[in-house]
Amino acid sequence: MNYRHQWQDGSAIDWPLGKVVCVGRNYAQHAAELNNPIPEQPLLFIKPATAVVPLTNPIRLPTDQGEMHYEAELAVLIGKPLRHASESEVREASVGIGLALDLTLRELQSELKAKGHPWERAKAFDGACPLSSFIPLRQGENFGNLSFSLAINGDIRQRGHTGDMITPVLTLIAYASETFTLLPGDVVLTGTPAGVGELAPGQRLELELDGRLHVETSVE
Repeated sequence: MNYRHQWQDGSAIDWPLGKVVCVGRNYAQHAAELNNPIPEQPLLFIKPATAVVPLTNPIRLPTDQGEMHYEAELAVLIGKPLRHASESEVREASVGIGLALDLTLRELQSELKAKGHPWERAKAFDGACPLSSFIPLRQGENFGNLSFSLAINGDIRQRGHTGDMITPVLTLIAYASETFTLLPGDVVLTGTPAGVGELAPGQRLELELDGRLHVETSVE
């Protein structure tokens, strides 16, 4: 494992890499494009620390597991323990924002879903969570007005805005803390907008967050 949290300026973040708590179908248009119903409450799952790699590293495609899809997401870094937290406590404990790819073995996921099995093999494999550095949160950061995008070979494929989320960022993290104690170094991924698709060798990916963070990577 060669990932370590760091700030955008390259300085190290002392907290160890923890778990990554993710949410499925937090944008209605994304649920619709996969023909999935909108869940009545947030659909949570976890990626272990072993799934995390630097977003700047080239993405290596599997050779025998079918299509691997990109899902660009806003990531929130937790800096204080949270358990059954209020939204005000979540705001105080959230210290940074960044970008992530929730890489998904789509054919395997569909097979597992059809059998009623968990998704981990399709979502939590080694390297399944390329993660960027983090921007320190501004005073009074408006979590409801953040935008991000993913371009492939110069073409915009995904545009996300936190105002379009089914469950807003602070509400989502508070909800997650009811089940999972969140610790310093844990990360919460907040869902992907419409436009997901298959990765292919030779693609160049550019991700941008709110005009404040720009990350490039490639597919091998």
